[in-house]
Amino acid sequence: MTDADFIQNTRDSYDKIAEEYTRQLPNGLGGRVVDLKLVEAFAELVKSRGTEPVADLGSGPGHVTAYLHSLGLQVFGVDLSPRMVALARQTHPQLRFHVGSMTALDLPDETLGGIFSLFSVIHIPDAELPSLCKEFARVLAPGGYLFLCFQTDTTTRLRITERYGHDITLDYHWHDPTHVTTLLTEAGLHVEAHCVLEPPEGANRPRAILLARKG
Repeated sequence: MTDADFIQNTRDSYDKIAEEYTRQLPNGLGGRVVDLKLVEAFAELVKSRGTEPVADLGSGPGHVTAYLHSLGLQVFGVDLSPRMVALARQTHPQLRFHVGSMTALDLPDETLGGIFSLFSVIHIPDAELPSLCKEFARVLAPGGYLFLCFQTDTTTRLRITERYGHDITLDYHWHDPTHVTTLLTEAGLHVEAHCVLEPPEGANRPRAILLARKG
């Protein structure tokens, strides 16, 4: 199995585990105060520049999309998994959710006021990161903001072949935030904040959060 299969593998795996994932992980933010305050800051920055839409990339069951909406953002969700999108639409019928890949968004250039991605780029191989950062820059309007959160570790890759009793093929990539910062800069985004938070209780990997702005 090669990295070229990562989109299909990720889609198929989340389709299989969508129901169990939604039941067992009802809130992607987990109620962590620091995380919530950083998300609130992102929302305020986006709102301060206008009413352009925000894309929640890797929106899963839609709970974080709904939270962003509660903060006053004109947000919609995008996820690879059709089953996840179906569940999100059932649970949050007032919001829009679309099947799609963050690596090739079906959006015109410079249309988004913000991009939010919580623990989704962990399924993107390192070799795909440069083009992903360019795609973020393509769809962001000038002055638009990117909020990127992902686990980081000295181990760079993990493959899961079973979860919730289902056979899956799901790769996790623990990216170096300094390297991602360099790639975002090369794509035309200015990283305004770069922090690494210690693992929360029950977890074993730090969380990197990058806030970037398109010049």
